[in-house]
Formats: sequence, structure tokens, C-alpha cells
Amino acid sequence: MINSNAFDYINVLDKAADASWLRNEVIANNIANVDTPGYKRQDLNFEDELERALGNSRYVSMDAKVAGLKEHELRPRVINDYSNFSYRLDKNNVDIDTENVTLAANQIKYQGLMEGLSSEFKNLQAACKSS
Repeated sequence: MINSNAFDYINVLDKAADASWLRNEVIANNIANVDTPGYKRQDLNFEDELERALGNSRYVSMDAKVAGLKEHELRPRVINDYSNFSYRLDKNNVDIDTENVTLAANQIKYQGLMEGLSSEFKNLQAACKSS
């Protein structure tokens, strides 16, 4: 993380992009284990961590909330889906169709985050040129 207020949003977008990349790896692992008996699908919990870190205060601006984030507050966690739901006799709860849709959605999210990062750097570059 870069330590400057000018990079607050860039730092958050960077962490979100890292989490999205990690989610791709987790989903790929689920797909690879679609036929493994007893395997329980995994997912990544980042959005809940980000929401918790930003807090619920209605009277604080988003800029202030983002500026107050600490790097250790934005740690994505891989979680196991131990729900009893499994339509298969081998107790594997990976549904290949769901995983493929989730992977596609996550790839779109990652592309959006990359575009957001690019836009933030362009804004920063424009601000530096006008100074």
C-alpha cells in the first residue's frame, strides 16, 4: 500500500483486485474438484470485510472512511461451504454450472476494478500536470 491520502482509493481498489484474483483461484480449485468425493466448495469473503471496515456511520464522508482504512482490515478470507446441501451421493457440493457463472461474474468484476484503477491513475496524472 502507498502511504499518501492521494492514493486512498487506489489502495482500496488494489486490495479489491487482489481479492478478485484470489477468488478466481478459489473458483478454479472448486471446478478442479468437481468430481472429488466429499469436497466442499470454497469462496472468498472480501466484500463483507470491506463493508465492516468502512463502518455504518451516516455522518462520515466516504472519503474519510476510505482514508481511515487500515491495510490489516482488508484481508480476504477463504471460507468453506459446509452447508448440508448436496444433491450428490458423494457429499460433494460443487455445482459446475454455478461455479462457471460465478467465475464469469468475478472476471467481469476484476475487469471493472482494473478499469477503476486505471481511471484513478489517470486522474492523479491529470492533477499532477495541472499543478
